[in-house]
Amino acid sequence: MSNYTTRERFLSVMRDGDLSKGLPIIEWAGWWNLTYENWIRQGAPENTNLRKWYGLDEHYQIWYRPSKSGNVKVSDEKDYDKIRPDLYPEPRFNPENMENHRKRQESGDEFLWLTLEGPFWYPRTLFGIEDHLFAFYDHPKLMKRMNQDLAEFNIKIIEEMCRYYTPDFMTFAEDMSYNHGPMISYNMMDEFMKPFYLQVIPELTKRGIIPMIDSDGDIEPLIPWFEGVGLQGILPLERMAGVDVNRIRENHPHWRMIGGFDKTVMHLGEDAMRQEFERIKPAVQKGYYIPSCDHQTPPAVSIDDYKLYVKLLKEFSQELLSEIRKEIK
Repeated sequence: MSNYTTRERFLSVMRDGDLSKGLPIIEWAGWWNLTYENWIRQGAPENTNLRKWYGLDEHYQIWYRPSKSGNVKVSDEKDYDKIRPDLYPEPRFNPENMENHRKRQESGDEFLWLTLEGPFWYPRTLFGIEDHLFAFYDHPKLMKRMNQDLAEFNIKIIEEMCRYYTPDFMTFAEDMSYNHGPMISYNMMDEFMKPFYLQVIPELTKRGIIPMIDSDGDIEPLIPWFEGVGLQGILPLERMAGVDVNRIRENHPHWRMIGGFDKTVMHLGEDAMRQEFERIKPAVQKGYYIPSCDHQTPPAVSIDDYKLYVKLLKEFSQELLSEIRKEIK
């Protein structure tokens, strides 16, 4: 394997599209509770760092939310005014924890990740799923007010976090597509989302933070719009939704990607997993792409299945590294 640190490999691939230091071997997603419970029954140690136990590289994520409680509900502007004092708390970080991760980042032992809520996701948490979609028509002024408040809150988070350390990349939580495509149009995105992104993304890029978006479903039709507002990549690239990482790479040469490995083959044995690595290989070879599970690992995947997946991922990385070194010679 590569002698470079986790963070060196992450930044080399994601900033420069350069695979010559090797791939980071990561699981970006947290474990589903059912998957975790199955693994405990199968003999995995409880209360341990499973990433380390499986031999994966380390990262650290902070998701900073604008609400102190998940139990708020908004129907109109009066509701929003009523609950607003409980939203947008002043940013607070644990200095000792932040210093610990700053040191681990500096040594290269881990890369650091910030997640913030985006202008599609956040109003949905206040309205609820169905009412949110009606709110684009019924409460456009309120939607824009929410997203302006969110933009100002997120900028405060970025400024405060960077007093301790600068994350290597970040994601905006959005989930604005499903298996058949986007939930809203480009025109609606221009009206309700673009002003938010044009305020927040420059605060990230001027600090060298790679801004990405987290959205499930078929996100390919949205990539040109994302690029237009300054976003630089996406995860998790769900194969079941028809996402094709090779097609994305052909159409968007420098678009950053994390994920893309079809989770539904992870319990089907070595041949199926090797075929999946071969499927995504052309996109990985062109850089700016870290292969990983295309969403959370399903409960059908056993400890042995996952160990095999990690083993094959490491082999895949080593093979790519060997090919690159041959080309250099």
